[in-house]
Amino acid sequence: QVQLVESGGGLVQAGDSLRLSCAASGFAFYNYAMAWFRQTPGKDREFVARIRANGRETDYADPVKGRFTISRDNDKNTMYLQMNNLRPEDTAAYYCARKIREFYSVADIREYGNWGQGTQVTVSS
Repeated sequence: QVQLVESGGGLVQAGDSLRLSCAASGFAFYNYAMAWFRQTPGKDREFVARIRANGRETDYADPVKGRFTISRDNDKNTMYLQMNNLRPEDTAAYYCARKIREFYSVADIREYGNWGQGTQVTVSS
């Protein structure tokens, strides 16, 4: 079955960097666009970044542009999120997801399914 497993979260200070990983299995990873979302308690899950199946096209939410980089290694069935210059407002649980529709905008959560369990990122000031 489809499985997505995030890792790499942790507790860091403002200005630090982290790299998240999302290991995929159970489907043809190289055929699917993938994305990162994040969520804080009491708030909706929000789009962070998306990468096309071939890795050549990416999209980012405005709050992370210029600081975060999404990438993937189709040989390793893994997607990454390099997060630099972290801010306290980046504190959230980060989730990876497989893009399963082509109907809504790329940032619309309804485009995605098969969520991982999440990895917590906490940025102290």
